[in-house]
Amino acid sequence: MRRLSLNARTAHDAAATDEVEVVLMRISHPDLETPVRLSTDPTERISVEPLVYGTRSTWAGGAVDTPYLFVIASAVLPDDQEDAPPVATIALEVVDRDMAAVLRSTTTRATVDVATVLASSPDEVESEWWGLELIGVDGDAGEIRLQVGREPLDQEPWPARRMTREAFPGLHP
Repeated sequence: MRRLSLNARTAHDAAATDEVEVVLMRISHPDLETPVRLSTDPTERISVEPLVYGTRSTWAGGAVDTPYLFVIASAVLPDDQEDAPPVATIALEVVDRDMAAVLRSTTTRATVDVATVLASSPDEVESEWWGLELIGVDGDAGEIRLQVGREPLDQEPWPARRMTREAFPGLHP
């Protein structure tokens, strides 16, 4: 059962509301010095020169002085195809030529953590998804599309352990 804050439930039930849902994304990889932190809302102005907006949140161990930077993003939810694992697509507007170079610079998969918060209370998490993998990156001059999902079930080892009496006593009377 998913728990929502009273503010989020009130906003969902209202015909109109001032509450804004914000998606926070943290992309981490061993080759990166610090994780890439992205936000879908320009909650506050971070700096004037250069002009940068973002969201300050302590989600995922974030410090208030390292904000989640605002990007224009949209999402395509995972589909239910029988022959493929579910994959969500996040489309980011290209505002800097170096964005694609960073995403394509590694050969191993990055880890993507996602959370939704309200702009009025960015430290209170409404929902979150941990440990997703960056499966693919493609795009053009206008946008970059990130395919995010979990490890396919057919790549998991099976059986991971033997079902012996010592390892699993509850299986054996």
